[in-house]
Amino acid sequence: MTQHPTTKDKVVLYDQLQNTFDDLKVGVFTVDSHRKLTSFNRTAERLTGYTEKEILGKYCYQIFKNNLCYDECKFHEAVEAGQESLRFSLEFVDRQNEKQLITKIVTPLYDVNRKLKGCMEIFQSHSAFEELINRIRYDERNLKIILDNLNIGVFTTTRGGHVNFFNTRAESISGYDRKEVLGKSCSIILGGGEDTALLLRSISDGKPRSNKKGLMTTKDERAIPVQAHYMALFNEQGHIVGGLATIEDLSLIQQLNRAISNRYVFADMIGKAPSMQKIFEIVPVVAASEATVLIDGPTGTGKDLLAKIIHNSSSRAKKALVKVNCAALPDNLLESEMFGYVKGAFTGADRDKPGRFQDADGGTIFLDEIGDLPLSLQAKLLRVLEDQEFYPLGSRKTTKVDVRIVAATNQTLEREVEKRSFREDLFYRLNVLRLELPPLRERREDIPLLINHIMKQRSTMLGAPAKGISERAMEVLLNYSYPGNVRELENILEHALIICQDDMIERKHLPHFLQKDISPSESPEDSGEDFLPIPPDNEKHRILEALRRSGWHRGNTARELNMNRSTLWRKMKKYDLSSKDLS
Repeated sequence: MTQHPTTKDKVVLYDQLQNTFDDLKVGVFTVDSHRKLTSFNRTAERLTGYTEKEILGKYCYQIFKNNLCYDECKFHEAVEAGQESLRFSLEFVDRQNEKQLITKIVTPLYDVNRKLKGCMEIFQSHSAFEELINRIRYDERNLKIILDNLNIGVFTTTRGGHVNFFNTRAESISGYDRKEVLGKSCSIILGGGEDTALLLRSISDGKPRSNKKGLMTTKDERAIPVQAHYMALFNEQGHIVGGLATIEDLSLIQQLNRAISNRYVFADMIGKAPSMQKIFEIVPVVAASEATVLIDGPTGTGKDLLAKIIHNSSSRAKKALVKVNCAALPDNLLESEMFGYVKGAFTGADRDKPGRFQDADGGTIFLDEIGDLPLSLQAKLLRVLEDQEFYPLGSRKTTKVDVRIVAATNQTLEREVEKRSFREDLFYRLNVLRLELPPLRERREDIPLLINHIMKQRSTMLGAPAKGISERAMEVLLNYSYPGNVRELENILEHALIICQDDMIERKHLPHFLQKDISPSESPEDSGEDFLPIPPDNEKHRILEALRRSGWHRGNTARELNMNRSTLWRKMKKYDLSSKDLS
């Protein structure tokens, strides 16, 4: 039977942790869910100049305002972004008015029911790190063992700048194996620019230097954001014998900041295929205009990301980008959600409520799955496009707005116009600037790039140990047709990262439907599998095939198609799909 720790056990364990942190010269304090300080170790006292007795029970922002937090609660950033912890470096002024450069880690604390109960903040002075180096500098073997186990990239050089130590984390950040850099100039890692010069100057005059917003070019020629610190190494007589550099990969922090602010840049869209390069060339021109944009593309190709890029590259970037999924809201709620209502418009309308168009005033509104917009609302949307005004539900007065409309669809609107399920005049008003995102099967040269990008992003976020993909697993990924496009590729890799507990993703870690024993040399006819691509505009056929594969289980079908169950049900009704279509 599992023995749960008693309160006394927890106190003893906590005291041991506090002592361990003190021995390592790591400052630690904890706060409750109201941000009141609940503990403060001796190193935290020494680094900040405050004693535990005088600060316990006070709000952390009362003590550390403009110091450790810069008026921003990094803990709330980490929790809201769904991260387990947040790591960053900063310079703060202690109580004695002395500047210190520290590395800080903020970690949420939860109770047994996963309810947020507070957070723990850990910080360490960079001067303490230097002191640690100097304290053990006489024992080269111990130094290398310690440095090789740090969760930060570290390498050392001779006085001439040639690398003589390169730790494991530096290998993973740079992409270089230590055998490839030992004995070579540090410029192979840092490039021939500012960072190499900073390290060599530190070796020359003995003064530490930092580059807080640098870029490192990895072995595979990716530019990643890093924060680097440089210092000289001294021998027992106090003579400079070389240099030491520490490197932190800021890629996750950069992604986290983008997720928090919901802002994207053009580089977030990846692709070297000619079809994607064509889009990359035209997007800056499209973003600079005020014209309505229509984005075509199958489900999962990144239409919402492209809409965000267009908005954030436009003159409206400082205003809101408001998204409306026209297929996710019931018809009877869609009008009030889009255009708002006035008090008394219907039972329960006890106050005026602005709609999404008013929320987007001055900015951009993104109408996703525009092809599912009911005919009754299409005329109202047409008036907004033509006159930039509309009647809120129940109102006799028009409301003026200044919005740019970006619409997206995975249907062929021309066909919907022919079927009279979409207004022809609205189609021509929307079809001013049209961008077509190709399905992933039509840009297979982008699959390796996307796999590399998604692996680095998701493995860091999930804390997964996997560092690579085996040849057999990669063979499967490169030969799959991806009916769900980029979103399906993301889901497949996330599945593999969660299942895999080793350094390498194998074929067995991929979802079951990908583990069929099919040789890449076999043709579709030989294997018995139909790998022929489904026409992108034949949505009915794609849904029907997914329903058949799942045995008409709507939940599993919706997950395979990356679609809400309500959207799937609506489309099944639209195409008159039922189990009679099994044959």
